[in-house]
Amino acid sequence: MSDSDDVTCVHPEDRRVTDPTPGKTREQAIAVDGLWSGFVRTEPGVASGWHHHGDHDTSVYVIEGTVRIEFGPGGAQALDAGPGDFVRIPRYVVHREVNSGSTTSQEVITRSGTGPLTTNVEGPDPLDD
Repeated sequence: MSDSDDVTCVHPEDRRVTDPTPGKTREQAIAVDGLWSGFVRTEPGVASGWHHHGDHDTSVYVIEGTVRIEFGPGGAQALDAGPGDFVRIPRYVVHREVNSGSTTSQEVITRSGTGPLTTNVEGPDPLDD
């Protein structure tokens, strides 16, 4: 969590809970200009609140469990990922994560961009009639 030019190592006990979205626990490991990286857990049967990451592109690497990303008008589109999968969430895409599995999902998240990391919202734009 340093802005210095030193190489650093962040141990699990050094991470801090930050950037809340209902249903998710985010632990910040690295936060420097233009880069955020951390560890995220979602308990089984939990859907996060709807949110977007502003001007940040997001990379998700699934370590354990399953992650379903719901997005698009009305939240009608979805993508499922499991251990070993990478997911890219473009900036400003309103989405939520769902863990419909029986184990806690664990992911490494990296964000590239500036400004607030997460904006919680009521939901995605509605479907067009």
